[in-house]
Amino acid sequence: MTDVPKSGSIIPYSYLFGWQRDRGETEGRKSERPVCLLLAIPGRNVTNLVLLAISGEPPRSDQTALEIPLLEIRRAGLREWKQAWILVSEYNYDIAERSYYYNPNVEVRGSFSKGFLAKIAAAMKPLMASGSAKIERFD
Repeated sequence: MTDVPKSGSIIPYSYLFGWQRDRGETEGRKSERPVCLLLAIPGRNVTNLVLLAISGEPPRSDQTALEIPLLEIRRAGLREWKQAWILVSEYNYDIAERSYYYNPNVEVRGSFSKGFLAKIAAAMKPLMASGSAKIERFD
């Protein structure tokens, strides 16, 4: 199994938004988009990844996001950002060992606090249960 950063780590990743997938796109437009590794779940010889996009732009009308407090922006290693949001209405699901997009040698930019991660998890829980928020990134 691949070594992955701890939950809450902020890493670069080629995140594919739902609206991009719906247009038939298969690649994220920014290969270095900061994302939050919300969960790394060990399975049978694989590591399942749940990744959430971080943006400096307010969410679209069809998206749900939490505004990231300034202290958390700094903890995340995004000091140059004045505002940021973490998208909670969708997530990329990837498998570390099979991924074309996850780099196991990636440098962690920073991480969110346990308290902020709890808020993210609470916002994600109903969406993850529905299954509609998942965007698979592996073949």
